[in-house]
Amino acid sequence: MNEILAVATITILAVISPGPDFAMVTRQSYTYGIKTGLLCAFGIAIGVQVHVFYTIFGITLIIMSSSALFLAVKLIGVCYLVYIGFKSFTNKTKITTDSANTQPISKFNAFKTGFLTNALNPKTMFFVVSVYSQVIQVGNSVWLNLGYGGFISLVHLVWFSLIALFFATPSVRNKVLSYQSVMDKTIGTLLVLLGFSLLFFNIN
Repeated sequence: MNEILAVATITILAVISPGPDFAMVTRQSYTYGIKTGLLCAFGIAIGVQVHVFYTIFGITLIIMSSSALFLAVKLIGVCYLVYIGFKSFTNKTKITTDSANTQPISKFNAFKTGFLTNALNPKTMFFVVSVYSQVIQVGNSVWLNLGYGGFISLVHLVWFSLIALFFATPSVRNKVLSYQSVMDKTIGTLLVLLGFSLLFFNIN
């Protein structure tokens, strides 16, 4: 029971702390609306499973023991966050909730954005690895460990779905979109800074 409470507490605290996932769901929700925001949240939840699977099945040991491989993983994550941050910062398309010329992104792209944001984030890797190596008992069955992974994904899904619902609420969305240029630049700057901050994460 102590193990379950520890996993639940650490997961909730980690998920609600601001980061790339929060920034991405926020922007997708106020820009494109509730469906896109929820699909982005779902993509984030599935992205967590990438970290869970390679942690449970030992691939993470290879990544963590190879400085070159770990650096490559970090650089991919940095480049992705900086790229989408730059796109947000330089966005010139004016969005309104009733704009007929607003081009929504596809369901797949909405999901993919959330998935890649989480799956390429070394911070999530550290979180998942820490939970499984320091909190969860070594002797647990694979099914129990997968169950913990499912719980971690569920917490991500619930929290970021709430974020999507909030920022896609018409009153909130209209207010945010009235300052769209400022919000886009703020989110873009945040994503770029978060991306570069990953360079300071170490395997030591």
